[in-house]
Amino acid sequence: MAWLNYHHLLYFWTVARLGSIAQASKELHLAQPTISTQLKTLEGSLGHKLFARQGRRLVLTETGQTAFRYADDIFRLGRELTETVTRGTGTAQASLAIGVADVIPKTVAERLLRPAIESKAAQRISCHEGPVPALLAKLALHELDVVLSDAPAPADVRVRAFNHLLGECGTTFFSTPKDAAALKKSFPKCLAHTPFVAPMPGTALRAQLDGYFDRAGITPNVVAEFDDSALMKVFGARGLGVFSTPSAIAQDVARQYDCVAIGTVPDVRQVFYAISVERRLRHPAVVAIADAARSTLFGEGV
Repeated sequence: MAWLNYHHLLYFWTVARLGSIAQASKELHLAQPTISTQLKTLEGSLGHKLFARQGRRLVLTETGQTAFRYADDIFRLGRELTETVTRGTGTAQASLAIGVADVIPKTVAERLLRPAIESKAAQRISCHEGPVPALLAKLALHELDVVLSDAPAPADVRVRAFNHLLGECGTTFFSTPKDAAALKKSFPKCLAHTPFVAPMPGTALRAQLDGYFDRAGITPNVVAEFDDSALMKVFGARGLGVFSTPSAIAQDVARQYDCVAIGTVPDVRQVFYAISVERRLRHPAVVAIADAARSTLFGEGV
């Protein structure tokens, strides 16, 4: 096994961070030739050039940029370790960076994240929302510890990732209170003539809904499509049309948006995953998310 010399890595990280060997020399209190020699030794051990010269400046190569991101994480974690042990709170890990797919309903995201916060297994939790490919890129660079998604990592994304099933549930449809009684009587056939607000094509939920409508022989009267599930619920609750949500949060949605469930379709399955670069979930806060999701949020498989 090839061992990484962390003194050499520190010299490289300092030069990359400060922009020159001269500046690094002042901060490290080392002679410039010493730092230059150690950088060459590190490049030799990695088998790649880390810097290239542009005139009188040193710039990071592509490999150098990757090495700098890893070095930045290594020394940040080292500082956090020292701070944690110094404070005598070694039972809590210093930080947790979570990516949340932007298609996950906000209420589901809150219910998933709450156990991580309540567990106090991390002193600081940062939550990043965005499209799954962008989040997986950050996961591969170790900028995120885990990604929460409504689908497993796509096979065409070049990220070595493991999918951990958190749970699944059916889909419940809602309308305004004044329309609910009539729509319940003819559900789901009513969706062919009453306005329906839907998630955007290309999402996992839209694919599930389209498949269900095809099997049931229903052509829904889609009047609007939304990227943001929270915005979809707001417009649906204001009377734009019937909308759907994961059955696991149906009671929360009814209370929050003052709407009424008109029917549930167990066959339209909404599935949620934690995606990590580890075969097993290890961070205590992430384990808390998985345990609570499986036992409570999706425990009944509604």
